[in-house]
Amino acid sequence: MTTNKPIRHFLQFSDFTREEFEYVIKRAAIIKHKFKNYEIYHPLVDRTLVMVFEKNSTRTRLSFEAGMHQLGGAAIYLNTRDSQLGRGEPVEDAGQVMSRMCDIIMVRTFGQEIIERFAAHSRVPVINGLTNEHHPCQVLADVFTYYEHRGSITGKTVAWIGDANNMLYSWLQAAEVFGFHLNVATPKGYDMDMALVNTDRYTVFDDPRDACNGADLVNTDVWTSMGYEKENAERLRAFAGFIVDDEKMARAHKDALFMHCLPAHRGEEVAASVIDGPQSVVWDEAENRLHVQKALIEYLLLGQLPD
Repeated sequence: MTTNKPIRHFLQFSDFTREEFEYVIKRAAIIKHKFKNYEIYHPLVDRTLVMVFEKNSTRTRLSFEAGMHQLGGAAIYLNTRDSQLGRGEPVEDAGQVMSRMCDIIMVRTFGQEIIERFAAHSRVPVINGLTNEHHPCQVLADVFTYYEHRGSITGKTVAWIGDANNMLYSWLQAAEVFGFHLNVATPKGYDMDMALVNTDRYTVFDDPRDACNGADLVNTDVWTSMGYEKENAERLRAFAGFIVDDEKMARAHKDALFMHCLPAHRGEEVAASVIDGPQSVVWDEAENRLHVQKALIEYLLLGQLPD
């Protein structure tokens, strides 16, 4: 496929400006409204999304595949175990070939450098569905969810409780873009890689309870992410006391929201009373992956549309 406009990729949260995100958020709300009202909206007829998975997925595959169909296009699933990528085909070659046969590509892989190399050789937009370093689509869905429930996130305080993982690094980039503050509490030995930090809009706390003080949003993730399963027992010991429970939520603002990108382990990183409680918006958050990614795909392929 060829295009007359410059190719835009979404490989990490900082790839877009605040104005672009605000447009995508506005479009996500419009597209979600259409979805909820069973309005057919097919702006991407005859367009094809290729989804390349090196890491397993539930929400990423379902939201991208269903979303592309709902926009009138087609989605093709490729697992690296079942393709030539799994047999050693260079990432650069795969980017060249795939991008000649489709309109947009989503990649879910391990190292960020893999998707950067892929995008550098792609003739169509590439979206990061998750890497070890960044998870921009999830944080975009989270920001959109906050907008739905509480309005603008600018000037707010977000608490991150857990290790320094791809979610945290995308949240840090979002803080810089949207102008909010991040309270970070990570266990010793699982702190931030400063090479991945591009903002000073954060404060580090040793005690996760202190990080929740006055927060407008409390966020966490599983203690053992994909690829770190061998460290599970060690991580369980290191993360003792980092569960987001009722005590920690009580330190946040009384109308604070709780988010989790899922899957969740009740009794480990979050108490059942929190994730299933009245402040939790995790199900809206999960559903909103569908809507923000549809808006993102629409923007990358069609640009800004008139109201």
